[in-house]
Amino acid sequence: MRAITIETFGDPSGMKVVDLPDPAPSPGQVLIRTEAIGVAGVDAVIRRGTLGSGYPVGMIPGGEAAGIVTATGEGVDRELIGSRVWAFMGTGGAYAELALAQATDVTPIPEGLSSADAVTLGSASAVAHFALAQAHAARGASVLVRGAAGSLGIATVELAAQRGASAVAVTTSSADRGRRLRHLGATHVLDRAGAGDDDAPTSFDVIIDIVGGADIPAFIDRLAPNGRMVLVGAVAGFPPPDFGMALMRSFQKSRSFGVFSLASIPPSDRDAVRRDHFDAVTRGDLHAVIHDILPLDEAAEAHRLMDAGSVFGRIVLTV
Repeated sequence: MRAITIETFGDPSGMKVVDLPDPAPSPGQVLIRTEAIGVAGVDAVIRRGTLGSGYPVGMIPGGEAAGIVTATGEGVDRELIGSRVWAFMGTGGAYAELALAQATDVTPIPEGLSSADAVTLGSASAVAHFALAQAHAARGASVLVRGAAGSLGIATVELAAQRGASAVAVTTSSADRGRRLRHLGATHVLDRAGAGDDDAPTSFDVIIDIVGGADIPAFIDRLAPNGRMVLVGAVAGFPPPDFGMALMRSFQKSRSFGVFSLASIPPSDRDAVRRDHFDAVTRGDLHAVIHDILPLDEAAEAHRLMDAGSVFGRIVLTV
C-alpha cells in the first residue's frame, strides 16, 4: 500500500510517500480501504515534534479516515465487510491507502454524507460536544472559542449557538474568517489577543481553548466569576509552567481550568453523538467546512498550509 510516513520531525519536508506491506487486522480490528483522510491540528503538532519523543520515526500520521471495510479480525462481525464507515485511529495510521481501527472506534456513514464530510466532523464535533458539556455550557452562558477557524472550532461555535449561548465570541486571525464564523453562529469576533468589537463581553462563563501556548494565563483572566476554561488542543504548544498562578491570583472568583480528551468518553457514547451529528449534517443543521481536498501524495503540502495558518475548516486527503 501507499502511505505517508514521518522520516524527520519538524518541517513538512520530513514527510515521505512510501510503499509498505498491506496490514492485516488483529482481533477486534477492522481493515479499511480509505477514501478520505482528515488532516487535523494534532497531526501537525505531532509532525513538528512538539509533543516530545513518544512518536517513532517512520510513523504513519493521521487520526481519522473514512472508507470501505475490507476485512475484519477475530471477534468482529464479518457483516461489516463492504460497509462505508468513519474510523478513529488514535494518533497515527490514517495517512495510507489501508488503515486499521478498533471495531469499537468505527461509525457507519449514512446515505447522503460524503466520506470527506465524515472526516471533517467525525472527531471535531464529538470533541466540541463533550467539551461544552464538561464546561457546563448551559443556555444563557457566554462562550469564547479560542482558535475557531479549524474544524473543531467551527463545530464548537455551531454547537454552542445551538445550546442557546447568550454570546458566542471567537478569536481568529482575519476579518474574512470572522465574517465566515458569524455566518456559522458567532456573535462577536476578537483578534488572537482577545481584543475585538466594543460590545463584545469582557469576560466569559465558558472558554473552549484549542490553541494553548503561552497566552493561556491571559485568557484565564477573561473568565467570569465561576467561569470554566477547558483546553482541548495545544496547536501553539504547552502552557507556561506557572500558568496556574492566574487561577490563584483570582482565587475569590472561583474560576476553574480543565483539559478534555475524547479518550475519556466511553466508545458507545462517542458513537451515539457522532451518529447524531452525521444525521445533522445531512439535514443541514451542522456544517462540514472543507478548506481543500488534496490527493494523499500531497500530505506535505496540506501540512504547509496548516503551518501557514491559512486553513479555514479542514483539509481532506483522498485516495
